[in-house]
Amino acid sequence: MDNATLDLETRRAILDHLRTTGELPGADQVAQALQLSNPEIEASFRRLHDGHIIVLQENGRDILMVQPFSAVPTPFNVEVAGRTWWGNCIWDAMGIVALFKQDAVIRTACADCNDSMLLTFENNALASGEGVIHFEVPARHWWDNIRFT
Repeated sequence: MDNATLDLETRRAILDHLRTTGELPGADQVAQALQLSNPEIEASFRRLHDGHIIVLQENGRDILMVQPFSAVPTPFNVEVAGRTWWGNCIWDAMGIVALFKQDAVIRTACADCNDSMLLTFENNALASGEGVIHFEVPARHWWDNIRFT
């Protein structure tokens, strides 16, 4: 299998695992799903990371982010269809809601005063909640330090 095909299959396996378990998989789980070796999957992870498809943890092996999902808790808790997900930012949290096209709740806090904020979505639209989304870093610089932005 060529690298482009392997990377596409790796990406699909990551998203399939995420959808069925609610968690981002490790290289071991993807290797098992695709019946390939861990070094092949780790190399695919690295290519996907370099292509800005996924973000790896500092150890360079485990997945930190698959947009719009975070593998670790963040201030952007999203509840959809009885599952809880973590968005990397409010933009990604709303992206999770949009992906599922179901009623949802985002729990977060104001970045300025830390007051609790609740956004509810019904019928693919914001039903309640208000606020201002502030992008501190221009979009063209997000990947300069994606863990920060």
